[in-house]
Amino acid sequence: MITKDYFSNRRTIRQYTNKKINQQLLNDLLMAASQAPTTGNMQLYSVVITEDEEMKKRLAPTHFNQPSVMSAAAVLTFCADFNRFVKWCEARNAKPGYDNFQAWVWAVEDTMIFAQQFVTLAEMHGLGTCYLGTTTYNAPQISEILELPDRVVPIATVTVGYPAVEGQLSDRLPIEAIVHHEKYVDYDSERINQIYAEKEALPESDKFIKENGKETLAQVFTDVRYKQADNEYFSKVFADFIREKGFEI
Repeated sequence: MITKDYFSNRRTIRQYTNKKINQQLLNDLLMAASQAPTTGNMQLYSVVITEDEEMKKRLAPTHFNQPSVMSAAAVLTFCADFNRFVKWCEARNAKPGYDNFQAWVWAVEDTMIFAQQFVTLAEMHGLGTCYLGTTTYNAPQISEILELPDRVVPIATVTVGYPAVEGQLSDRLPIEAIVHHEKYVDYDSERINQIYAEKEALPESDKFIKENGKETLAQVFTDVRYKQADNEYFSKVFADFIREKGFEI
């Protein structure tokens, strides 16, 4: 296990070798990750491991055919899961009341904490990982492929395998941009300029601006990468799907 400077130097890996992951190692990492904090010790999550090539081919379009899906040794879909807990309650003559927004939030929190604990452990054991930001866009299709029952919703997908490349260190805002002491201090224009100055000055930022024909890096986000029309469309699709799965949000 490599721990020295891990957190300050971690990198997302999107290209993997063809080396398989030992099943015992994968199981051990997930077992250790399951010791992560969880709401009321309910463990409101499940994970579906996809290693079969045909299954990965079926999943790939739901993640906009990102190359890491097919090159990864395994694709892990982390799901908010109240199905298991509700069935346990019903089998023990207990009446569950977990079809509401509060329960949904609990399950999402549990799922993401579990997923991140796995990612950290996997990377500390020499594996590379990448979160795919497409899971909630195409949750209905992913659910159908993985045959997810009611009260189970895919939240995050992580590709994992042995790195074929080192990967790049991601830029981050300075710590003073995100930390507030005692009370939240709102951002005035001067502070916003200071906080984002380094990010905006990066060569890759200038590249993004030019290749997208924009004036500022912020416009790349608002007009190209995360457009309002797309956000509204996928928001409706996901919200409708969550309700269909049994949660009132």
